[in-house]
Formats: sequence, structure tokens, C-alpha cells
Amino acid sequence: MGGQACVLYGAAEFSRDADFAILASPENLGRLQAALHELEAEVIAVPPFEAQYLDRGHAVHFRCRHPDAPGFRVDVMARLRGVAPFAELWERRTSWDDLSEGFQVDSLSLPDLVASKKTQRDKDWPMVRRLVEVSYDTDFSEATPERIDFWLRELRSPDLLLEAVRRFAAEAERVSGERPAVNAALAGDVEAMGGSLAAEEALERELDRVYWTPLKAELERLRHQRGRAP
Repeated sequence: MGGQACVLYGAAEFSRDADFAILASPENLGRLQAALHELEAEVIAVPPFEAQYLDRGHAVHFRCRHPDAPGFRVDVMARLRGVAPFAELWERRTSWDDLSEGFQVDSLSLPDLVASKKTQRDKDWPMVRRLVEVSYDTDFSEATPERIDFWLRELRSPDLLLEAVRRFAAEAERVSGERPAVNAALAGDVEAMGGSLAAEEALERELDRVYWTPLKAELERLRHQRGRAP
């Protein structure tokens, strides 16, 4: 997930770290610990690498010390706000098997990746827009019903949303009751469409802020406890 997945989908050119959505079972955490040991990775900041924190939605952060990856950061999470549980993410995953040296990489599906990027962070919203635009541009010749529905629900560029509504008018009518921006686009009301897109973003930012407020408070308590430790 994260920046590396955005690179794979063609929406970014590089990422400075690697983010993973993981299954936080005891067996899988043991395998992950072994891999991190090979990378000489150490936990940085809080929380510690424990299932209880992953289960509550925290990210655990590591810094690699191995000579082949000096200083490289790895972040792992088991739960993401607004995104399905791991089992569903795994079923919908995208597998990339045409990478160098024969590696296969599994990433979040594009809709799941877009959902995961709807945060309160300013840097994520341009990426949400870019991810959907890349899909619209590259997959238009294979416009399946699932892709059309995804574009109509997620396009954030007013020009492209207007274009998609014109091209897929019947599908847009079905979505319009659930997305005011599509309803405004059908009416040709550009001002209302812009307002609806802004309202969508504001709502997701607020939902993310509310989700993270208790988790941030817990992190602060952990920092204080660590600071008082002998």
C-alpha cells in the first residue's frame, strides 16, 4: 500500500519508504519479524511491534540498518480507516509479476488504495486525484462496468468528471443519487460540482481526524511512559 503502490499504478515516480497492510496473525507476525530481522530493522518511535497496537489501527514504524537498505523506512498496519478487513483486501489485490528479477508484488486494488489515501493529510488528496485519472486515461478502452462505476464515484477532476458523465450517462444516472458531484455534473452545474467535490474531501478529512484522535492520544501516553522509563 502507500507510495510504492502508487508507483506501481503509475501515479507517482518514487517513494522514500514502504508501507504494508498485513494480516496480524501470530504466524504471520512471526514471518514478518524474521524478515525485519534480516533487514536489521529497528522500531522507531511508538508504538512497539505488538499485535494489540496493530489490531487497534496503529502503524508500527521501522528503520532498516542492513547495508543494502541503509536508513530505509518500513511501516506496517493491520487496519486502515475506511478500508475493508485484510481478508477482503487480499481477495481483491492486484498482483504485479512483470517486475525485475522475477519478483511478484501484491498491492491493494486500485479502489482500495484510493480509499486508503482519503486522509487528513494534504499530500494524499492530489494522489487520490492522480490515481483515478491514471486509471481513466489508461483503462478507458477497456471500460468494464466496475471501472465505470469506480470512475463516476471517484473522479475528482471537474473536467474529467463532466466528460465521464457525458460518456456514461446511464451509469451516471444510477450513481447520481449517491454522489452529489455526479448529480451536479449531469445538470451541467460546474459551480455546484466543485462545491460537492470540496465537501467530499472535507468530510473524509474530518472522519480521518476523528478516527485518529484517540489513537494519537494513546501514542502520546506511550511516549510519556517511555520517557519516564529508567
